[in-house]
Amino acid sequence: MPNIKSAIKRVKTNDKQRAHNAAIKSALRTALKNFEAKVASNDVASANEAFVVAAKKLDKAASKGLIHKNAASRQKSRLQKQLNSISA
Repeated sequence: MPNIKSAIKRVKTNDKQRAHNAAIKSALRTALKNFEAKVASNDVASANEAFVVAAKKLDKAASKGLIHKNAASRQKSRLQKQLNSISA
């Protein structure tokens, strides 16, 4: 544990931010799993809704710097392909 006041504050803020980032990443993973489960069950209507939620969470994570913007774009493209395959 640091002794300097500013270093103590940095440790606290870093812990807080790490917990926040972990919560956002966890929600993102959950949204992706929900979408993939709905695709697996061939439920087009709910898969469309789940895709919108997952895409929004991917964009939000990319804008906050949790994942790279190209990684978010790649994942959205992959999800859209899966949605198109069950919609056709």
